[in-house]
Amino acid sequence: MTTGFVPPPYPYERLGEITALANEHEGGAVDLSIGTPCDPAPPDVLAALTSGDTARGYPPSIGTAALRNAAAAWIERRLGAVVDPDDQLAACVGTKEFVASLPLYLKLRRPDRDTVLYPAISYPTYEMGATLAGVRAVPYLRLADVDEADAERALALWVNSPANPTGELHDLAAAAEWARARGVPVVSDECYAEFTWSGRPTTILREGTDGLLAVHSLSKRDNFAGARIGFYAGDPDLVHFLREVRKHAGLMPPGPVQAAAVVALGDDEHVDVQRERYLSRLRRLVEILDRAGYPAQLPDGAFYLWVPAPDGNAWGAARDLARRVGIVVSPGEFYGPAGTDHFRVAAVQPDDRIDLAAGRIGA
Repeated sequence: MTTGFVPPPYPYERLGEITALANEHEGGAVDLSIGTPCDPAPPDVLAALTSGDTARGYPPSIGTAALRNAAAAWIERRLGAVVDPDDQLAACVGTKEFVASLPLYLKLRRPDRDTVLYPAISYPTYEMGATLAGVRAVPYLRLADVDEADAERALALWVNSPANPTGELHDLAAAAEWARARGVPVVSDECYAEFTWSGRPTTILREGTDGLLAVHSLSKRDNFAGARIGFYAGDPDLVHFLREVRKHAGLMPPGPVQAAAVVALGDDEHVDVQRERYLSRLRRLVEILDRAGYPAQLPDGAFYLWVPAPDGNAWGAARDLARRVGIVVSPGEFYGPAGTDHFRVAAVQPDDRIDLAAGRIGA
């Protein structure tokens, strides 16, 4: 019998052995592997989930006018770019589903192309989205390294800044220029934009919208990951195409979630508080890792530490940290073969749990 696609194990489900070692400590494992928020969403955002009667009817797939206006106002206020909420912006059901499904829809739009370009060390769904669409996933370390033959076949170029897992800030203007010169759409994943430590938050849309899409999520910014809400904005022709095909796919964020997102996007104060939490935790984790013999540096953005593994053995480092400190970290191979000599540490546990880990190593 012919065997079709066999899904690989989900990366974080491979951490059972590491978690078991960490759980041997009194107080259990301190899980710093998955980047899931641990802090509460603002009370008024949660209250908006039950106010009104937005659950009765089908919500608009593209997002309510209120949501699109709030998202456009946030982009201008916080990131310094202007988009038309009526023609250049739409909602999505959390950005992971958008990332995973986008190559399929782009292939329908451009059947003459068959390649997705994505960072060699990155969020694994960029590659998986291409795989699920049946197209080529071609990684790059630098845009200068991309073969021109691959660029000619490209449906899209993914960029991610601040980057997961490395925390790097990339030159979005240069990416826009490179891709426009080759007729390749750029999709800029900017879900960590509010957590930019070196300089101010920005967006690729400051370069205009022609051939560009920016993707944003409320999961990290607002501790709203369980609600599954995000949006994309940019090139009006591309936004229009995606809006229409996604309507047919039945992709619509729930009405109460859209109402809550309007409240969240209008409030910057809670984000500033969250920024301080993450920066404080990152600094504390640098101290803990240094005490454990793993020198780390603060990132330029996002809330991860990207740490070199001694002798390039990231799994060995993960086991060592689980045994000695009771923390669970992610080996770098989860983010591509080019990352196998590092591991990622996510600052996503409450302060008391991080203090528990610190006490185990005497930090």
